[in-house]
Amino acid sequence: MWPILRTYTGRNLRRIALPLGGIGTGTVSLGGRGNLRDWEIVNRPAKGFRPGTAFFALRTESPDGAVSARAVEGPLDLSEYEGAHGSGAQNHGLPRFREATFATTYPFARLELHDDDVPVDVALEAFNPLIPTDVEASSWPVAVLRFVVTNRSSSSMEVSLAGALENFIGRDGTSDVAAGNYNTAADGESARGVLLRSRGVDPAAEQFGSIALAVLDGFDVTRRTGWADRTWGDSLLDFWDDFTADGRLDERVSESATPVASVADRRTIAAGATSRFTFVLAWHFPNRRAWEKPDLVGNYYTTLHDDAWTALCRFAPQLDALERETVAFVNDFVSSDLPLEVREAALFNLSTLRTQTVFRTPDGRFFGWEGCSDHVGSCFGNCTHVWNYEQATPFLFGEIARSLREVEFAHATDDAGLMSFRVGLPLSSSARDWRVAAADGQLGCLVKLYRDWRLSGDDEMLRSLWPAARRALEFCWIPGGWDADRDGVMEGCQHNTMDVEYYGPNPQMQSWYLAALRACEEMAAYLGDDLAVECRKLFAQGSTWMDEQLFNGEYYRHEIRPPASVDEVAAGLRETMGAEVPTDPVLQLGDGCLVDQLVGQHLARLTQLGTLLDEDHVATTLRSILLHNGLDGFAGHFNHMRSYVLGDDESAVLMCSYPRGNRPERPFPYFTEVMTGFEHILAVGLITEGLVDEGLQVIANIRRRYDGERRNPYDEAECGHHYARAMASWGAVIALTGFDYNAQTGTMRFAPRLPDTHQIFWSTGNAFGTFNTTTRTLTTRRGHAHITSLYLHDEEIPLHHT
Repeated sequence: MWPILRTYTGRNLRRIALPLGGIGTGTVSLGGRGNLRDWEIVNRPAKGFRPGTAFFALRTESPDGAVSARAVEGPLDLSEYEGAHGSGAQNHGLPRFREATFATTYPFARLELHDDDVPVDVALEAFNPLIPTDVEASSWPVAVLRFVVTNRSSSSMEVSLAGALENFIGRDGTSDVAAGNYNTAADGESARGVLLRSRGVDPAAEQFGSIALAVLDGFDVTRRTGWADRTWGDSLLDFWDDFTADGRLDERVSESATPVASVADRRTIAAGATSRFTFVLAWHFPNRRAWEKPDLVGNYYTTLHDDAWTALCRFAPQLDALERETVAFVNDFVSSDLPLEVREAALFNLSTLRTQTVFRTPDGRFFGWEGCSDHVGSCFGNCTHVWNYEQATPFLFGEIARSLREVEFAHATDDAGLMSFRVGLPLSSSARDWRVAAADGQLGCLVKLYRDWRLSGDDEMLRSLWPAARRALEFCWIPGGWDADRDGVMEGCQHNTMDVEYYGPNPQMQSWYLAALRACEEMAAYLGDDLAVECRKLFAQGSTWMDEQLFNGEYYRHEIRPPASVDEVAAGLRETMGAEVPTDPVLQLGDGCLVDQLVGQHLARLTQLGTLLDEDHVATTLRSILLHNGLDGFAGHFNHMRSYVLGDDESAVLMCSYPRGNRPERPFPYFTEVMTGFEHILAVGLITEGLVDEGLQVIANIRRRYDGERRNPYDEAECGHHYARAMASWGAVIALTGFDYNAQTGTMRFAPRLPDTHQIFWSTGNAFGTFNTTTRTLTTRRGHAHITSLYLHDEEIPLHHT
């Protein structure tokens, strides 16, 4: 039985779209009523794209000859009723079930369907394997669609399930180059289905590839490689008549450029019994382009299989084992004593790793956009200042996190220490083409290197990347740089995640700098590098200065210090989106109260780098952010940019407020907005500083906004859908459990922040499991962790390890 966290019905089904696919493979999404929507398997986002035909249908026949037939979908939402030519909803003309309930815990969805006029109940179970520490097992280019049919009647029933999918290769919503598309019947050891291909699409085009649809372990399997070519909708009529006549499909000859593939399975289900029809959809599109350039870089997942059918047949015999391991992981996690909103936010945002936000090149390296616009990636290049925030990859998929570090330091950092905050592709020729360093991005990468080394114990990684990391820190001290006078204070031109440059000391960049100095101190000391002494000195100076000069009694402010001339700003520090005139800069923070002004402190806590600033100042600042930036109801809120929160019944934390006045005429662009990634990192900070209830409320408010009716629960957007920064939500898991693991010493610690915490989920990126605080038993579910000592709070306890 699959674990369930959330259940949606009625209007809350409206915007649900659960991504089904593997890491770096693209996805097709399962809609709240059971429809397959947003087919994003062709190397780029494709929101709203759907093939002309894509559905599953059910037919039942009782011993007396009574027949019922339905699309395996729930009722249409009222918003889909009206259109210029009637409803524009996909499959609008098919009969459907009257009642639908969508129950889910990512990556699982169970859509339960019921109709009094249909003698069976149907549950559609959809998922793709997701197993922490195992990137390969979590990267299959497939969607599993299992239909669980229960016979409610008192007699046996003939039941058929059929899937139909148009061969849309070359017509994926942004192109129309299909010609010569064709489908062929295909058989494997346990799979029978249809392979969809094209002769007319250029083999070097993004759209070139294949799709497969099959049923596993079928009983009486029939199929069509094409539908009859008829006008006036009669192609669908012919299919429906054929299927409903006897639950089997007869082949048709089709000359269509987009022939429809169909697979059906018929079996007898005894009275009161349940049978499972397992369909698998697979895909294989090898020609990924390099970000926004025409260069071909390819996909890792397509190097493993010749085509979609090969992938499907290799996946099929592993399905049961992969499902068991996925269920075990999710059960371990949802059974932990974490609040519902924390478990939901952490798990549901993992779906971003399966979307077109991310991909892997044929060498296995991992890359990510910031998010996805409707039809193109949003903001290319493993953007360091955005990916700084996410905490999912280091703790669940250490291989991915270390891949990101290798790209940042070994490829994006030049001999002078400038790290291009957007890495170009191909790496061999374009890694440093961007030639702009983001202050927060570069410094955050140093913190992440320390974190990932500490979690993995990978000395080889640290030693190989340390020379570049050292240069990246020393880059702060170049003439005209961020800390040119080497006093521990960031005074220079600081490009950052607000897409502008701040001039002068400010809490956001300064907290990153302090965290980076501490991280480099630890790494340098371990390697015997005397840079550790300098890092300690600058950290002490910078920390004291920030508390004395930037804290205004409520929060930390930005002291704007324009340069005397543009010539004082070092090359590579300015991007075109910031102030045009640095000597009189606009788009500054100034006296604002910023939502993530202590982001470096929050990440320092998660990585065990200790306290960076006066603890009382930090606690006061966090309370001030909630006081001044928190809003309950947005009906009266003015926002000149993007709206991610609306209406009088939504609560959120603004990016910035100016409670003491003195607002710049033109503050940084996003100050009136709300973005969930920043809220999640604020929640982490609140929890780690002991303001646990306040942090949990921030997370709960986010998840209320992503309720299925207003917004998709699997898509916390920022500059695009499936935004990487929202994976900061995993940080709350670490913060609440007080988890710490040092692979060098083999020490694992737990310091749960909630009373009555008995069951804890833990993960290092290379292993995961559970810890029971009552029995004091540590269990490793998967992977390997070198553990020599175990602590609960400050008490060392005997190892009972399974």
